Amino acid sequence: MPSPDTRVAFVSGDRLPGWVERFAASHGELREDPEDAGLRLIAADGATALLLPPWPVDGRPGRGSDAVARLASLASQPRRLGAVLVRRGGYSVAVVSEGRVLASKTGTRHVQSRTAAGGWSQQRFARRRANQADALVEAVAEHAARIFADHSIEYLAPGGDRTLADQVLAEPVLKGYAALARLPFLDVPDPRAAVLKKAAADLCAVRIVVTDPPA
Repeated sequence: MPSPDTRVAFVSGDRLPGWVERFAASHGELREDPEDAGLRLIAADGATALLLPPWPVDGRPGRGSDAVARLASLASQPRRLGAVLVRRGGYSVAVVSEGRVLASKTGTRHVQSRTAAGGWSQQRFARRRANQADALVEAVAEHAARIFADHSIEYLAPGGDRTLADQVLAEPVLKGYAALARLPFLDVPDPRAAVLKKAAADLCAVRIVVTDPPA
């Protein structure tokens, strides 16, 4: 999670040049520091913005006269993502491209919260919780396999609860996608239709980690 003096923004490729201009207007002249993961902008007042592309270049670099323009172009390319968003309170699996949901399945499936009770009661609740989590993982994996089957998925995009998402992607029914690269994990609340819509936009946007200037 970002520290208190940092924050994360998601900016689509077409809006990125304008965002950079406003950042410079607020913090002063910018210096560019290219990094393997992306592009760091260092402002005159000490504020920084680390710009991370939504996906690897993979032989399809963005076009433009400067680093920001090329990053914006890369983020605007149509890439097809297989999103798996899962938490104890629900799930969404979707095919996402250009910030939009092409196909999806969203649902709820309860996994019991941990209990502070001890002894036999604690063991009983733990078994029930484990069984519910296993059932959730299997169901989500099956939905994902069905949704993904009609599309040429290029990357996997996990989100929500990291452990559950990893378990879903490790299910045998999804073994055909095991070799695909995974995009950076996306932190989302319990997946619902509105959450999925925002996640689709964020997954196809430039992730910007802004660090405030020193006090």
